[in-house]
Amino acid sequence: MHLQVSAQDFIKIFRQVGENALFQLNVAGRKDKPLVLIHEVQRHPLSGGVIHVDFFQPKLTEKIEAKIPVVLTGEAPAVKELGGTLTKNLPEITVKAFPQDLPKEIPLPVARLDTFGVKIFVKDIFLGAKIEILNDPDEIVAQVVPPERVEEELQKPVEEKVEEVERIEKQKKEKEEVSEEDAG
Repeated sequence: MHLQVSAQDFIKIFRQVGENALFQLNVAGRKDKPLVLIHEVQRHPLSGGVIHVDFFQPKLTEKIEAKIPVVLTGEAPAVKELGGTLTKNLPEITVKAFPQDLPKEIPLPVARLDTFGVKIFVKDIFLGAKIEILNDPDEIVAQVVPPERVEEELQKPVEEKVEEVERIEKQKKEKEEVSEEDAG
């Protein structure tokens, strides 16, 4: 079925429910209001505006796979106290659940990231008994990496490897000479 939706109405609903929450789709001229998920959103490459949306009406009695966005919450002590950078290595987690049990997002507290060696893995996330996580349990979701020492790198003397450059130039010259002999 092809539908036309107001961009403003869609954006309002999309911000509320995200891609993974069921909502009723009201279609003018129809009495039924099917429960649907947003399956795919296509955006204009330059403006970023929504140009097409695919809705999906899942069976509520069958589990489906969905990608749920990870949202880092709180403050990592290693960022505040050690000047590190918080990195989200996995922006979304793939789960399997009944459509009505899918979360909008996965909030992930980062308060335990107090040193550079501490990492949060997929196996550290529990979403309840109704939701199965499909990602590799040993995948890193978030960590704090140490700051790069740009100033220190700039102060190091530049090491020129003249011998290496001369060797490469000599090899090129020899290849050219061999090519000329083969051509002649």
